[in-house]
Amino acid sequence: MTMLKTLAPYEFKSRDALENYKGRQLVYINWERHRMFSRPFVVALTPDTPFSTIIAQMAECFSYHPDWAQIDWDKALWQNGKNSFTPDRNKSLAENGIGHKDLIRFRTPGLDGIAGTGY
Repeated sequence: MTMLKTLAPYEFKSRDALENYKGRQLVYINWERHRMFSRPFVVALTPDTPFSTIIAQMAECFSYHPDWAQIDWDKALWQNGKNSFTPDRNKSLAENGIGHKDLIRFRTPGLDGIAGTGY
């Protein structure tokens, strides 16, 4: 097996860098324990967007799931990547510590997919 070794760092301009989105940042959103959605959805929002807008955007993605109408948002558990956090719905994404290409994960206790199957 041949191993290649570079002599200098490989530098390139990323096509999905923040400056390529005209002031918007990509935010990935995943509803944990609901595998009916195979991947996180992605939305493009400005850093000053209130967190409450994420919930409105999620409705466009997830609302056709039967569990959606039953969510108690006051009991939702949130993570930014692997770190738990409690979002302030009135503060901006930036104020909530959400940056470009962050993965926002949320769980809805008691709602674990269709008939508890995870779908």
